[in-house]
Amino acid sequence: MSVDKKTVRHIARLARIALKDEQVEPMVNELNNILAWVQQLEEVDVAGVPPLTSVVEQRLKMRDDVVTEGGQADALMANAPQSEENFFVVPRVVE
Repeated sequence: MSVDKKTVRHIARLARIALKDEQVEPMVNELNNILAWVQQLEEVDVAGVPPLTSVVEQRLKMRDDVVTEGGQADALMANAPQSEENFFVVPRVVE
């Protein structure tokens, strides 16, 4: 896959990036280099390689998912400037 000036201008417009005419040609070269690098990665044989989420082996600490403190809506609403049926009331932002 190769990127040309027209494609760079189209990508810039989609990304809402203003590119001057003198910036287009260097961007063509840079994007083509990136795509060549990605294509080079496709040549790597990853069959049998497990997915990696971190370079350091980690185990998440697990705990029982239980409610420790519930039913305190009245205490939470005590400091609310304005509430209605245990919900915070805020000014309308969108009309």
